[in-house]
Amino acid sequence: MNMTGTDFFKLEPEQPDDGPAIETLLDLAFGVDRFEKSSYRLRENRAPISGLGLVLRRGEEVMGTIRFWQVSAGADHPALLLGPLAMHPDYQGVGGGQRLMREGLALAVSQGHELVFLVGDLPYYRKAGFRQVPPGQVRMPVPYDPARLLYQELRPGAFEGVSGLIQVPATG
Repeated sequence: MNMTGTDFFKLEPEQPDDGPAIETLLDLAFGVDRFEKSSYRLRENRAPISGLGLVLRRGEEVMGTIRFWQVSAGADHPALLLGPLAMHPDYQGVGGGQRLMREGLALAVSQGHELVFLVGDLPYYRKAGFRQVPPGQVRMPVPYDPARLLYQELRPGAFEGVSGLIQVPATG
């Protein structure tokens, strides 16, 4: 596509009836083998955090999505798991993913969240302020590539003292 910027997208909160369109987009962007990834173990049979999901629309079609899930790092450090973040393949590289992250993270801060994890490519997510988790400090359910486990403090100092397994919090 010969487009620059993301002004041709309308950024909106995810709506309950967006679910099927988002699932179709995720299959297109990541393939059906996406369900084998460790991040999906933490999302299975759970809903994303209400009020944090965003979509980019072109007309009525969902062309981008971001969601966040409540997790716990170790037994007692509440955090968010970002993902999936996806753009329709026809619109990758125009800044939509970065726009979704910027807006989604700002929304998370406004709702009082302090720490976010994700599994992804550091060169891409570094642009939004993510850093690699120091080896062995925090880990995901297997299988995962430790070099791709990233974090961002939404409140300075939120990562201090955090260690252990990222898991579904005891409250669900």
